[in-house]
Amino acid sequence: MAVTEQHKENATGKYLIVYVCLLALAGIQFVIAYQNIDPGQMFVRMMIVAFVEALLAVLIFMHLWAESRAFVIFVAVFTIFVLLAMQYGWTDSFRMEHGGAPYSSYSK
Repeated sequence: MAVTEQHKENATGKYLIVYVCLLALAGIQFVIAYQNIDPGQMFVRMMIVAFVEALLAVLIFMHLWAESRAFVIFVAVFTIFVLLAMQYGWTDSFRMEHGGAPYSSYSK
C-alpha cells in the first residue's frame, strides 16, 4: 500500500511539471509570433513548438484519469483560469465588451 501512495505522489509531481512545461510552451508561441521573422521560418518554429506541446498534452491527459479526482478538478479549474486570463488580459479583449477600440471617438 505504501508503494502505491508513493507512486501517486511521484506521478502527481510529474504531471505538475509537464503542465508547467505546457504553459511555458504556450508562452514561447507568443514570443515567436511577435518576432519579426520570415513567415516560413515562423511556420517551422511554430510547428515544432506545437508538435512538442501536443505530445506533452497527449501524454499528460492520457494518464490523468488514473489520478485522484481532486487533482483532475484542480487541473480543470487551473486550465479554465489560464484560458480566461489570456482571453481578458489582452488590451484587444476590451473590444468584445465595449463594442469598439478603447478610447476611440467612433461608437455604434
